[in-house]
Amino acid sequence: MMMTMITATMTITITTILMILATLVSKKTNKDREKSSPFECGFDPKNSARLPFSSRFFLIAVIFMIFDVEIALLLPMPITMTSSNTWSWMTISWAFLIILIIGLYHEWNQGSLEWSK
Repeated sequence: MMMTMITATMTITITTILMILATLVSKKTNKDREKSSPFECGFDPKNSARLPFSSRFFLIAVIFMIFDVEIALLLPMPITMTSSNTWSWMTISWAFLIILIIGLYHEWNQGSLEWSK
């Protein structure tokens, strides 16, 4: 146990020292205005490089990812039916599907699935 603590302490100490040295020795400086600004054919940028982002699109993308992962969890269920107890398999499958349907209903009821309002 003591050897593990010594090794962990040495590892943290060495990495901290290396990070501090790398920061001090690095040649990159953020003081130069020209180098830190975006390059647009030699001209100064006229607008911000950031474009407005639709939060509705982000919400739909997150919902898609959640349901995509749930579908990936549903795919192996028929394969596991042959190697498990039928009653427990049915109970778990129906519980999972009911949770999915309740989640879909909640998102639909809240209006999260409507693209334009």
